[in-house]
Amino acid sequence: MKRKDKALLVLFVIAENAKLTDLINALKSSICLHRNMTKLYNHCPISLQVQSRCGSNENILRASHSAVDISKVARRHRMSPFPLTSMDKAFITVLEMTPILGIEVINYRGESSKCVSVCARSAQFNAQTYGLGRVLAQDIYAKDNLPPFPASVKDGYAVRAADGPGDRFIMGESQAGHQPTHTVMPGQVMRVTTGAPIPCGADAVVQVEDTELLRESEDGTEELEVRIMVQARPGQDIRPIGHDIRRGECVLAKGTHMGPSEIGLLATVGVTDVSVHKFPVVAIMSTGNELLNPEDDLHPGKIRDSNRSTLLSTIQEHGYPTINLGIVGDNPDDLLSALHEGISRADVIITSGGVSMGEKDYLKQVLDIDLHAQIHFGRVFMKPGLPTTFATADIDGIRKLIFALPGNFNFRETGPSLLEAVAPSETSEARQPLAPAPRGRNPVSAVVTCNLFVIPALRKMQGILDPRPTIIKARLSCDVKLDPRPEYHRCILTWHHQEPLPWAQSTENQVSSRLMSMRSANGLLMLPPKTEQYVELHKGEVVDVMVIGRL
Repeated sequence: MKRKDKALLVLFVIAENAKLTDLINALKSSICLHRNMTKLYNHCPISLQVQSRCGSNENILRASHSAVDISKVARRHRMSPFPLTSMDKAFITVLEMTPILGIEVINYRGESSKCVSVCARSAQFNAQTYGLGRVLAQDIYAKDNLPPFPASVKDGYAVRAADGPGDRFIMGESQAGHQPTHTVMPGQVMRVTTGAPIPCGADAVVQVEDTELLRESEDGTEELEVRIMVQARPGQDIRPIGHDIRRGECVLAKGTHMGPSEIGLLATVGVTDVSVHKFPVVAIMSTGNELLNPEDDLHPGKIRDSNRSTLLSTIQEHGYPTINLGIVGDNPDDLLSALHEGISRADVIITSGGVSMGEKDYLKQVLDIDLHAQIHFGRVFMKPGLPTTFATADIDGIRKLIFALPGNFNFRETGPSLLEAVAPSETSEARQPLAPAPRGRNPVSAVVTCNLFVIPALRKMQGILDPRPTIIKARLSCDVKLDPRPEYHRCILTWHHQEPLPWAQSTENQVSSRLMSMRSANGLLMLPPKTEQYVELHKGEVVDVMVIGRL
């Protein structure tokens, strides 16, 4: 693509699967280029890009200064160069671009040199639970039968079924952990405890409740004779060899998500060192000159940073190690430095703030110009979280994921760009011209989009076969007005009496700056966009709810 004076020559290489809409969008991109919007062509569909962005990245992490020009404030974009992406398309894109991490061998108790290496990277993680939540990268087979001997199911007496009911002499005791040496002969029984080996000669167990003691030793320390009051069946209350697990049986399949029961099963079959997929390490930072740490006193124009604490806690709640990159100012050099640190230490970088249309929102430019990252989408047709951005950067052959989540509220998104195919349900509210607005934190948008995009990506990276969030049905506890955009409305799920479906209670005011709407919330109502026929949902209607907390 070359510019020559006021003319613009555009050369296209059209892929076989290219659509007419792609060509139209590319032509619109060319018009933008003609108006000095020289970076927009990077956001055309991959099949229509005229220049590859996948060149060598070996010098990316060496740059100490950003190449972003911040001097020409008056020439900043007045409308977003990023097309609106549907929620479904954005979600699919994230999963398609997310790699599954490599394999390492760990001890299921967490006693692994690999664990030490993770902790050495300053990732906050508990080594004692290192095996929990991991995904197996191998099948696990039993090397022994379980039980390895015929075992009693109950406390009682090992008998010969053919003897039937009657009075029997007691020939000692078989306890768990000891192999009996006596053989049960006709007219004899042996006292047994639950889990104890069955002695030779016996083929059934009669529970103690079906017996009567006839004679004991003088000091009462031994039972000498007992009456069997029922007819026993051969094999009654006995677990045969291999009843629970047979030698060579696959007890845990590749792809199993390890929980307490699975770790217990590993111990049962004597397997400690196992191959698992690596856990993704997540680096998190907040951006904004207005931010203070939670312990700082407020000053005019300043607010405390809540996004970072919320995001760190959200990631840690799901068991992933995190790196706290702190607060980063609205300066391209500072942003680049923090991104370098995150990329060098983590698999996934999460930022909050700096992705909207403010004059200090440089993050997308730093990703594009300095890191040569591929921005897959820069706006999502959803509420909250419209300016959510997802990018990838391939550094030395390793793909890093970058989620730039909303961090500022009271912004007014610009109208559709020349690149964008406007969503059919988009209203005039989303088309308003840019208006000045005070900056503030937007913790709700950050945590909602984290649950919608980041958590599923992390689940895929660690090898979980189906990383999608859990979605259930619930009834609305009140009427809910619909928004022009699909909305993820915070709610509290509760069950009433014997009803099969829970009730979803709105957390009321859903302004994305109001973190109170997330308090005690364990679900997100997945509300459809408003149409001419449907402007609200009514109490008692059944809706989809994405689970985000304990039920």
